[in-house]
Amino acid sequence: MEARDVILRPVVTESSMAAMDDKKYTFDVDVRANKTQVRYAIEEIFGVNVKNVNIMNVRGKLKRQGRYAGYTKKRRKAIVTLTADSKEIKIFED
Repeated sequence: MEARDVILRPVVTESSMAAMDDKKYTFDVDVRANKTQVRYAIEEIFGVNVKNVNIMNVRGKLKRQGRYAGYTKKRRKAIVTLTADSKEIKIFED
């Protein structure tokens, strides 16, 4: 799997933006990706040093439209912690 296939998009929420002060960045990743693949993909794409990777699976939510019910897509989130001497990731380029 290519590095650009592993990392799908950054997660932009209030809590993930607050965690960026501690050099913790949250990304949606491919559901088949493991911690090692996420680490190498982040280091290759952004040119930073990764200290730790935490991964969580997010179940799809039940959604209804009248009598029809279905689920949204399941997701996989990765919280990537950078080393202290690493540069910051510029998600929003000015």
